[in-house]
Amino acid sequence: MYLYAGKIAKADLTQKKITIEETNRDWIDQYVGGMGLGFRYFFSQVRPDVDPLSPQNAMVFMNGPLAESMAPLSCRLPMVSKSPQTGTIFESNVGGAIAAELKYAGYDGIIIKGKSDQPVYIAIKDDRVEIKDAQGLWGKGIFETEEKLKSMEKDEEVKSFVIGPAGENLVPMACIGTEAYRQLGRGGTGAIMGSKNLKAITVRGTQGVQVADMKGFLDYTSEIFQSNLLTVDNLWAHTDGTPAFVASTNDMGIHPTLNFQQGTFEHWEKIDSVAVKSIKRRARACRSCPMACGNFVRTEKVMVEGPEYETLALAGSNCGISNIEAVAQFNEICDDLGLDTISTGNIIAFAMEMTEKKIYDFGVTFGDEDNYLRIPKEIATLSGRGKEMAQGVRSMAARYGGKEFAMEVKGLEMPGYEPRGNWGMGLAYATSERGACHLRAFTAFSETPYDLAAMAQEVVYQQNFNSVKWPMCLCDFWGTFNTDIMTQFLKFGLGKNISAEQLDQIGERIWNLSRIFNLRAGMKKVDDDLPPRIKKDPLIGGRAQGKVLSEEDLETMLQTYYELRGWDKEGVPTQKKLSSLGLADL
Repeated sequence: MYLYAGKIAKADLTQKKITIEETNRDWIDQYVGGMGLGFRYFFSQVRPDVDPLSPQNAMVFMNGPLAESMAPLSCRLPMVSKSPQTGTIFESNVGGAIAAELKYAGYDGIIIKGKSDQPVYIAIKDDRVEIKDAQGLWGKGIFETEEKLKSMEKDEEVKSFVIGPAGENLVPMACIGTEAYRQLGRGGTGAIMGSKNLKAITVRGTQGVQVADMKGFLDYTSEIFQSNLLTVDNLWAHTDGTPAFVASTNDMGIHPTLNFQQGTFEHWEKIDSVAVKSIKRRARACRSCPMACGNFVRTEKVMVEGPEYETLALAGSNCGISNIEAVAQFNEICDDLGLDTISTGNIIAFAMEMTEKKIYDFGVTFGDEDNYLRIPKEIATLSGRGKEMAQGVRSMAARYGGKEFAMEVKGLEMPGYEPRGNWGMGLAYATSERGACHLRAFTAFSETPYDLAAMAQEVVYQQNFNSVKWPMCLCDFWGTFNTDIMTQFLKFGLGKNISAEQLDQIGERIWNLSRIFNLRAGMKKVDDDLPPRIKKDPLIGGRAQGKVLSEEDLETMLQTYYELRGWDKEGVPTQKKLSSLGLADL
């Protein structure tokens, strides 16, 4: 097959059985790849009421069509499953080189179900897929495990997915690491893997990728490099990376500070891109990427790629931490333990506010660097106060109080853009299939942040667009990318014409499919909501001083959003809408 490998590897860990099947070509036409094809395969494999940490839950890793096709910024690999944090279907994706290795090994995806009776890892090398003993790796951090796997597989070039102690201990916000400093970061990917006694997946491929029109593909790639990719609109990713957002979000008054009490951080310049550059040693890039947006930092105390903006915001200003080296240390600790820094930072900030308000004493206050750096290990190992904090903000608030400032949506802690200063971000968080998420729709830089109708329309548009971009497995930092460019890559790659309108419909189909799953899993309109603080407490500081996103305004946006989507007033897709998208039978 052109662009696609044509095979799916399936592992039943209970039976210790590997099977190989052909990739469903009808589903490729309807869902493209990546997140979309992953959603469709997951939908066919798992009942919506499944316990996320049970053997019956599945992990679906699904490649995109452009991986290792020479298309730039196309080497991301998603995983789809049901989240232990939210109970919803979700997708998390990661860069690096593992997507390329999977394609070179001859597979479009990997589907894993069941539970091993002892720790194992899956080793993929071209046509050979094996389940191997991992008892000697259990308990080790991600960094050490990756190095040991290279030795065990006798291949320094092998790429791997690995969990740390957090995943082994089923911490709901545990993530999966690859190449040490890259993560399938949100939704509890590592906990699902740990629940299956699966320590790692190694991948090595030596095959190739077929393209229908090689000359046309190469010529178009060369042209788009110069005319669209390597332009001023995108080169910030190379010069600064995401730490550049620290200055801009503070300027707009949407920078989360002290558990989302404030929209600006007094010491933001101590954790901005200039501060990161002061300890940066070199840039790091994913496969097939000329941007090299990763900042590899090193001091006497720390060596890590990062921190990215989300970590600087949620584990920096949101915790009252203004020491760039401390934030980088926090980043490194979480990466090795296998913890999502967004959720972990939020949890610690919530504990800090709980302690300062004397609601419950977690033994940590805003700006307390020493405790702040100790807590991630406590969470990952379920020791001391970490045992309670590991369950997340929603659980902590239900047990101890503080629900009015528990900053989560559907159980997933909020990312680094304050919704009171941009109401579109509030709607994006409320309606995302995986809880509070900035990667489904991103309106933070909109010029009309308080226009309810405009924000609803923009969120719908971006959710549909991103529901095509993630199936194509393209990096978010190609900001000028559009469906017209996608059609050209697919035309030369597949040898057939697919219109931008067809891609638009595919995006809408994928978004509605995730909604169907979540509704069948028990989600209701009441879950499309935001924390009480966002709806009631006026924002402190900055350009958005005094703003709230009221219950009434949120409801107005939701009803406009539902209407634009062709859903009823309870957020349920109508039969007419489902029929138009080819989803009536689901």
